Amino acid sequence: MSRQRAEYGVTAVSFQPFVAISLTKAALRPAPTRQSLSSLPSILRTLYSVLESSNLEPRTSNLPHSALSTQHSALLSVIIPNWNGKPFLTPCLDALAFQTHTALEVIVVDNASSDGSQALIKAHYPWVKLIELPKNEGFTGACNAGIRAATGAYIALLNNDTEAEKGWAAAVVAAFERHPEAGIVASKMLLYDRRDHLHTAGDTFTTDGRAGNRGVWQLDEGQFDSEEYVFSACGGSSAYRRVTLDQVGLLDDDFFFSLEDMDIAWRAQLAGWRCLYTPAAIVYHHLSATGGGVTASYYDGRNLIFILVKNFPAALWRKYGGSVVRAQFRLALEALRAWRGAAARARLRGMAVGLLKAPFMLRKRQTIQQARTVSIDYLETVLSPPQDAA
Repeated sequence: MSRQRAEYGVTAVSFQPFVAISLTKAALRPAPTRQSLSSLPSILRTLYSVLESSNLEPRTSNLPHSALSTQHSALLSVIIPNWNGKPFLTPCLDALAFQTHTALEVIVVDNASSDGSQALIKAHYPWVKLIELPKNEGFTGACNAGIRAATGAYIALLNNDTEAEKGWAAAVVAAFERHPEAGIVASKMLLYDRRDHLHTAGDTFTTDGRAGNRGVWQLDEGQFDSEEYVFSACGGSSAYRRVTLDQVGLLDDDFFFSLEDMDIAWRAQLAGWRCLYTPAAIVYHHLSATGGGVTASYYDGRNLIFILVKNFPAALWRKYGGSVVRAQFRLALEALRAWRGAAARARLRGMAVGLLKAPFMLRKRQTIQQARTVSIDYLETVLSPPQDAA
């Protein structure tokens, strides 16, 4: 998903119309001041005690893999979630039809579109497996339905408003086969209408709890032409080993839309899988063509808090918790300053709901942290410095 924005939108392709959520009184309080920031130590002590109580010692996890894990070793299943994206489907599917890697399974999961997307696929793309959901299940629900139906050893999630170069699938599969330690492969994503500019060369997560797109908006001058490890793949073009998903689980349906890619990357990193960026896998993306704005801002605000509660280990909270909380205060302050904007108000609503629902995420946290197999020292090597310091 696109990171360095609430204003720029996101890359996910399916969402329900935003339903206004009433703010709590706490969410309507004045912007934080320097005096209010002085109370951070007591806030952090409380937070640490809660996180420690939900933490268990990490253990090595050898979860059973599904029967599908050993089937179709070179097959790449490409899952495209769609919600009223008919204008974008033709270039997306045409590009997949001309891939050099022919062991390809293409699945479009339609979120109850009303624009004729289903008829287009049935009439012109009979080789595509179409799954029609009875209602809009969001980006996560559509992708998970596709993953469950897929038969490949490798699973790629691809936005409907993308166009993959003909060697994209081959590059993804080759990267997996060269790097058995990689559970996730990230593509080089370029802007659809400015194909010499980057959307992302793999995604980052900072020690102060922020997600970002590496290289976003930069002119592509070869600065990201080396294969290297990154923290996460952007969900607009992310690929996973089947065995990785068997171990860490699918996308979290509680996220619905936005930052679900970062959440699953956290779970994979904690379980010992690496994320590999491969520049030969090139995808062009209509940024925010079928998602963004107010909806994106709400889910960005909410889901970032979900990620921090679920995935950030207690040792990192002890070391970086002050920076994380200050970063959240800054985000809230920026939104308050732009209060007249609908996106800013949506972010504040999202942050308020994220805090209110944090106890539900703590239940998931215990399982995730128990399954951690990597050291805190390792995690610090894959996290990035705070954005303001970069």
